[in-house]
Amino acid sequence: MLKGTIIKGIGGFYYVDTETGVYECRARGIFRKEGIKPTVGDNVEISILDEKNKEGSLDVIQQRKTLLIRPRVANVDQAVIVFAAKSPNLNLDLLDRFLLLVEEQKLDIVICINKIDKDKTKQYENIAELYRAVGYTVLCVSAEKEIGIEELKQTLQNKISVFAGPSGVGKSSLINIAFPHAKMETGEISKKIQRGRHTTRHAELIQIGQQSYIVDSPGFTSLYLEGITTETLQYYFKEFQDYVHKCYYTSCSHTHEPDCAVKKQLNKDISEIRYRRYVTIYEELEEKERKK
Repeated sequence: MLKGTIIKGIGGFYYVDTETGVYECRARGIFRKEGIKPTVGDNVEISILDEKNKEGSLDVIQQRKTLLIRPRVANVDQAVIVFAAKSPNLNLDLLDRFLLLVEEQKLDIVICINKIDKDKTKQYENIAELYRAVGYTVLCVSAEKEIGIEELKQTLQNKISVFAGPSGVGKSSLINIAFPHAKMETGEISKKIQRGRHTTRHAELIQIGQQSYIVDSPGFTSLYLEGITTETLQYYFKEFQDYVHKCYYTSCSHTHEPDCAVKKQLNKDISEIRYRRYVTIYEELEEKERKK
């Protein structure tokens, strides 16, 4: 059997990228009987039925490392969260909410600040320093001036990466500058994939290198923190982790209690900017839970 990765699945057909090309496959009936749905990003094994027409049978789905629900993609390794230094201005509240969504999904995170050439005061450097201190990888780039593009490309190697971030920050521009061949390859594959019946828009993978893919999708479709509660929020702020279990009260919310180990670290290991954001989001979640 031939090993590969599902790059698109639609209309009951699965398109599997292998070392010898992309094969159009039907999944074995056993998957349906067992309630298993093949998913974009799955590492699979196929049998070749027609080499000339690149048709095969999807026989084995290997165990998944991760599974995103929106977009539905398996085995994503990391999220690249893209924000602009200017045009639009960098919204730290929105950035932190994206970080929470990705932390909840247990993915590696790369923060990518685009359009740095437009920030003449270089305020983006202070923001980059803030999040690096938390423990995040931060790339400062410009798609227009092609600054930091090589570093971005290296960060994506040997991974399945999903890009996330608000509209207008240059996600597509970055991908097109870093991987100008990606559109061409997608077009070539689409000649096989799009046959009239295959018209619904679904997540798919764009190959950018050997065993390296980008998820071609609108990304995270909502900033509604549905998987996060007042109890779990503390675990998605990376800088809290060494202190959340050292408070006097075991059920400490880190918002108003005395002898709080998290609050004792303000302006030391924990930035007051990030802490205030934690309190704001905690209070939002608390209000939502109260209304249930």
